[in-house]
Amino acid sequence: MGLETSEISNYKSSVVLSKLASNEQHGENSPYFDGWKTYDNDPFHLVNNPNGLSVDLIEDWIKRNPKASICTNDGIESFRRIANFQDYHGLPKFTNAIAKFMEKTRGGKVKFDPKRVVMAGGATGANETLILCLADPGDAFLVPSPYYPGFNRDLRWRSGVQLLPISCKSSNNFKITIEAIKEAYEKGQQANVKIKGLILTNPSNPLGTILDGDILKNIFTFTNEHNIHLVCDEIYAATVFDAPQFVSIAEIVNDEICINKDLVHIVSSLSKDLGFPGFRVGIVYSFNDDVVNCARKMSSFGLVSTQTQHFLAAMLSDDEFVEEFLIESAKRLRERYEKFTRGLEEIGIKCLESNAGVYCWMDLRLLLKEPTLDAEMSLWKLIINVVKLNVSPGSSFNCSEVGWFRVCFANIDDQTMEIALARIRMFMDANNNVNKNGVIKDKQQWKRNNLRLNFSNGEYDENVMSLNMMSPNSPIPRSPLVRARN
Repeated sequence: MGLETSEISNYKSSVVLSKLASNEQHGENSPYFDGWKTYDNDPFHLVNNPNGLSVDLIEDWIKRNPKASICTNDGIESFRRIANFQDYHGLPKFTNAIAKFMEKTRGGKVKFDPKRVVMAGGATGANETLILCLADPGDAFLVPSPYYPGFNRDLRWRSGVQLLPISCKSSNNFKITIEAIKEAYEKGQQANVKIKGLILTNPSNPLGTILDGDILKNIFTFTNEHNIHLVCDEIYAATVFDAPQFVSIAEIVNDEICINKDLVHIVSSLSKDLGFPGFRVGIVYSFNDDVVNCARKMSSFGLVSTQTQHFLAAMLSDDEFVEEFLIESAKRLRERYEKFTRGLEEIGIKCLESNAGVYCWMDLRLLLKEPTLDAEMSLWKLIINVVKLNVSPGSSFNCSEVGWFRVCFANIDDQTMEIALARIRMFMDANNNVNKNGVIKDKQQWKRNNLRLNFSNGEYDENVMSLNMMSPNSPIPRSPLVRARN
């Protein structure tokens, strides 16, 4: 006899999962991820839309170097050796190439030891691995806010570690100060929280700014004096497109004499530096021997495939290509940033001045009905559901001030960027046609003003398509356009 529907339902509800599986600490109940869920339900693909500003440079190199892949006639001779390699230390030529690439992306001002390079499944895996090495459940890390929403998943969910925000304000362009660090630290101490370290994202996500050498030295001094770890997430190191130059924490370690290097750790990745999020290449680099050994053991849970290692070792060992790629990538990022921010400024939207990353920190405070979180969420829902722009509200980055939004400008082509600016311009024009609840008063007027794109011939037309801005950390790296529903 079969079970009735009600019996099946009762049976399912009685299945008890682990506390980890059933809790809500994964961080994906955030507007940041909700925006992507909305996008994923209705994606749009623009013909010949590239998945990054410099992907053509990579494709050209692949065509010129077929031996880099073990799945080609030229590279098949390495197939058996690579397919059978499973040492979690990684292919020596891969770790050497990674160390060399890290040096190049930091201007050749510091050397990295290949023996300290530990693989992980993307920056997500690298961050979690490092936290598991450094802290126990209930321990805490200080982190400047606003910060990447995925940290709530990457650093907290499975580790049980807490994140204590260091509040940064727009009044000084969201710069981190020692005073703010001390305030957050003392607050944690008063709450009897064991603080194990401080996490920096440099360059910053979502701000697109970098930390200069002086503030890095001051932070380093603070963490050393309090005997806590300093973790530097440097996954955007190669996206610096304008002065001042990027300063890695590794430079500070080399310059300082009376410090404890065992407390310093770096997270790196190829997801942003090369635009390879699908390759899942994350790197833990620690100056602490015990952390290196422990992280390498943990890396068994998230190794980079040897096929990927083999390919990247060949590419990153090509000094001439890497040099040309880094120069051209920075040039394209700078041109796109200038064009996009200039377009926003022409329609009355300012962004925080930045020189790195693939996004802008957009100031929409003047569009809020009132300076509250509810008003920010109402504005965000209007942009997501009506305007069809996938921007992320500042509250999802734990920003202490409402009205700031992150918008990506790099993972779209020039045509899509122009459409994005046109849509934002129309949104600004239509803003006076929206009531306090975020509801359009005159939908016919909105439709009359709604600029669309004809998918078949690439020309402007009415009532065909609307767009959705791309997010660089999306788990769904597809085109930034979505189909409109009338």
